Amino acid sequence: MTDIKPPQPGCFLFTSESVNEGHPDKLADQVSDAVLDACLKQDPDSMVACETCTKTGMVMVFGEITTKAQVDYEAIVRQACKDIGYDSEDKGLNYATMEVLNKLEEQSPDIGQGVHGMGTRKSAEELGAGDQGHMFGYASDETPELMPLTHSLATQLGKRLTDVRKDGTVPWVRPDGKTQVTCEYKKGDDGSMQPQRVHTILISTQHSPDVSLDQQKKDLMEHVIKPIVPEKYLDDETIFHINPSGRFVIGGPHGDAGLTGRKIIIDTYGGWGAHGGGAFSGKDTSKVDRSAAYAARWAAKSLVASGLAKRCLVQVSYAIGVVQPLSMFVDSYGSGVKDDETLCEIVKRNFDFRPGCIQRDLNLKAPQFQPLAAYGHFGREDLKPAWEIVKDLKHEL
Repeated sequence: MTDIKPPQPGCFLFTSESVNEGHPDKLADQVSDAVLDACLKQDPDSMVACETCTKTGMVMVFGEITTKAQVDYEAIVRQACKDIGYDSEDKGLNYATMEVLNKLEEQSPDIGQGVHGMGTRKSAEELGAGDQGHMFGYASDETPELMPLTHSLATQLGKRLTDVRKDGTVPWVRPDGKTQVTCEYKKGDDGSMQPQRVHTILISTQHSPDVSLDQQKKDLMEHVIKPIVPEKYLDDETIFHINPSGRFVIGGPHGDAGLTGRKIIIDTYGGWGAHGGGAFSGKDTSKVDRSAAYAARWAAKSLVASGLAKRCLVQVSYAIGVVQPLSMFVDSYGSGVKDDETLCEIVKRNFDFRPGCIQRDLNLKAPQFQPLAAYGHFGREDLKPAWEIVKDLKHEL
């Protein structure tokens, strides 16, 4: 029999997780986007598909890049690992002594011709999608940044863990770590999601070998949980799990292999809404896996911020080399002040989902992606990317 503390009558439990920038998969995402940014800084038209993998004492970058930029890829990889804090084998990786393998090649001319018209100059309105696929954007009015509370809290706890490590407030914390938050929700009659309380908080963080579990619990409650989780959501019944495995000294790539694109739910909405399956990091924004997901979030957030829905999901789909999207769908979960078909028409009239137009309207050829590769691509009030800036919608049809 499964024994879980039940929610209040009429409520349900939902959980989201996050990982710190030192998690091996997130290290890989950040390296891939560091390579992308380095190319875009010199050549905004760079075509990049950079994957990264890592294990003990090694980081490898591989994939396809076409660029006029002159990039020292090894230096970029080492700097990204240094910025995370991997400066000792004891922590799981040493940026100075690790092996860096470069297996990057040039992009297939077949793909380049179909998408970019290699050798010809296409306008933004003429660029085809870099691949097929379907992408989603989501927004909910339960937080000021219009993100799900479970995801927001899990992500902020992870970011706080990194902050107190880097500024020395909690010196025993090491780069690798994970967080998870379960909240109790009630669904409003208007279709909204209404958080009632935090049910469970879980933090597993890599630590130095000389700190006791009691000290870990004390420091993380005082310096991580209390500054992040609003007091109104905590009560005597909230459950806390701090390093429940008891010991987490071996971490980073020494503890687990890491690979780009394995934390796509953490990158987006923490399990809310939907996901088309495509990862973001290491891809220039001719790849609609990335650019269209940003545009869909822009549209969903703008609908909710405009008061047209309490929460909503936007889906768009593409075919490789084809300029116009194949389909579009909006689901307001019954929270819309207009029906979903009308909301979809509002999106179509206010947003141009042609791939080149997304790049243009959201300034996606500018280097800006490495900071997004940890702690989420959406709801980033600290970075304020263009897709988080609400658009003033014309919604009189």
